[in-house]
Amino acid sequence: MLNVSKKNHSSHNSIRNRRGRSESKWPQRLSVRILTLNRPKQLNALNSNMITRLMQMFLEYEEDPNVKIVILKGQGRAFCVGGDPLPVFRDIVIQGKSWRVGADFFSEQYKLDHIMATYSKVQISILNGIVMGGGAGISVHGRFRIATEKTVFAMPETELGLFPDVGASYFLSRLPGFFGEYVGLTGARLDGAEMLACGLATHFVPSSRLTALEADLCKVGSSDPVTFASAILNAYTKHPKLKQHSAYYRQVYNIFFHLLLLLVFEFDGYLLSSFNSSLRRLDVIDRCFSRRTMEEIISALEKEAIEKPNEWISATIRALKKASPASLKISLRSIREGRFQGVEQCLIREYRMVCHVLKREISKDFVEGCRAVVIDKDRNPKWEPRSLEEMKDNMVERYFERVDEEDGWEDLKLSPRKNLPALIIAKL
Repeated sequence: MLNVSKKNHSSHNSIRNRRGRSESKWPQRLSVRILTLNRPKQLNALNSNMITRLMQMFLEYEEDPNVKIVILKGQGRAFCVGGDPLPVFRDIVIQGKSWRVGADFFSEQYKLDHIMATYSKVQISILNGIVMGGGAGISVHGRFRIATEKTVFAMPETELGLFPDVGASYFLSRLPGFFGEYVGLTGARLDGAEMLACGLATHFVPSSRLTALEADLCKVGSSDPVTFASAILNAYTKHPKLKQHSAYYRQVYNIFFHLLLLLVFEFDGYLLSSFNSSLRRLDVIDRCFSRRTMEEIISALEKEAIEKPNEWISATIRALKKASPASLKISLRSIREGRFQGVEQCLIREYRMVCHVLKREISKDFVEGCRAVVIDKDRNPKWEPRSLEEMKDNMVERYFERVDEEDGWEDLKLSPRKNLPALIIAKL
């Protein structure tokens, strides 16, 4: 559901579902449009109706010279947990429809992500809650991403037998070092401070200040809305301290502070070792997740765990071993290829991959993951192939090939985005 409204205007437009309930709100305030994802009971999971309406509204606003800024937010405790997998599962598994029905859903979702990634107007996403999967696709590609103390970010697709899609191979591959591989493969959860530190968020604003922030943004009258929005956001933004056990804790404390700790804790080995443990997490990520294969990544982590036992490393290994082996291997290759591709190329490749996932000829893990996590919720999936060793290179290769044997199948067709400056194409 989406709601759209214009402030200082008598009308109020909204998207409604079949039962007449609004799925999205659009308040319209002069030069600002505020779009609210409005399925709070479903944590604002995207359905086809919402995707279609969002695409219509974003394209309409891009052509409207009166619109300077588009604000996107979520109702309730989530911004958006991603695309709703239940309709796809129901269509292709329970009702026995063609996999192409599911492919159509992903096609429209990726087209929306492409519009946002190449959007010429200012998009501000307020991530005041849970942001996962497709929720990242409709926010991270935009110009400004506002995290708060309530933000929880994750790309949990490998637990579902899928892979980080919606252009994630583009934005994860552009995070510092090999942090993108870590986030995409493990499904690790990040808070708002960590999103700001790694670049997934551009600003951090306390949730108590969001109402005032929106009010000030709605005063835009400048011929340069990017500069205007940036100035307002900078005035509201805070620089939160990272938690001691954050992977980004190391970057906050420089060598001089570390030397001070050596002096202060000279006789307290436990406190110093605890600090050193946190200090080196990003180094561990870069050492291990830079390896060429999934087998080598896990082996490197296990070696780290033996040399210096650490619960975080053990939890990382458990997360990887719990995930779909097929998903891990195609996800790693996807992120690696994304390092050398633009967002359009990434989305086209990801569409090929998701078509093979839905066809279920190589692996049926997506259906099994939906069953274990979403349907039965026993969280005990039976993956096939069962191990990384059984997921051969030639099987991985097939996910990246065209689906040429399917009558009428085509690569993802993305609408040309004309007369856009180069800086619009890539905002990360």
